[in-house]
Amino acid sequence: MQLIRSVCVYCGSSPGNDPRYLAAAEEFGKSLAENGIQLVYGGGGLGLMGAIAQSARAHGGRVVGIIPEFLIKREHMLEDVTQQIVTPDMHTRKQLMFDHSDAFVAFPGGVGTLEELVEQLTWAQLGRHTKPILIADLHGYWQPLLQMLAHMERHAFIRRQLSVPYVTADRVSDIIPALEQCADRARAQPETATAAAGPISHM
Repeated sequence: MQLIRSVCVYCGSSPGNDPRYLAAAEEFGKSLAENGIQLVYGGGGLGLMGAIAQSARAHGGRVVGIIPEFLIKREHMLEDVTQQIVTPDMHTRKQLMFDHSDAFVAFPGGVGTLEELVEQLTWAQLGRHTKPILIADLHGYWQPLLQMLAHMERHAFIRRQLSVPYVTADRVSDIIPALEQCADRARAQPETATAAAGPISHM
């Protein structure tokens, strides 16, 4: 039984300076489409954001683009999507991205990507949701953040009873299986879905 039907991807509106990130974004868009999983993303047509969406659409996938009005021109809103939602502000955008998704994946990106990821980690830590959160640590991009989370835990600013639940994957091919594993675990043990400290598993 497929538990993950819609995945929200946080990622950069820039392609970065390493072409491997762009290739990974295209690979993941294709993977989502081939697995019948809807992509929910920030609605832009640039960078990794645009690459994932365009790849998913090119392979027959469903794509929901959610973008605030003030970013339509700046991020070149992608017209070729299954559903396009324009919001009045960032807060509404993030809420709708949450509402439309069964899981969250953070690809490489900048401070916006980081902020969106950390918000989901915080709400999961506080028990507000048990949707899987995966950090795609492609080519070690997120190592500084992962080290910082471990540092917080060592210094008891992330307490055991308020652990931060997430999984990591360093290969695109591992992302969907990891999300399904997390969703299955949450379904089987909903009361302990947010109880594990740090990464639930490191793929």
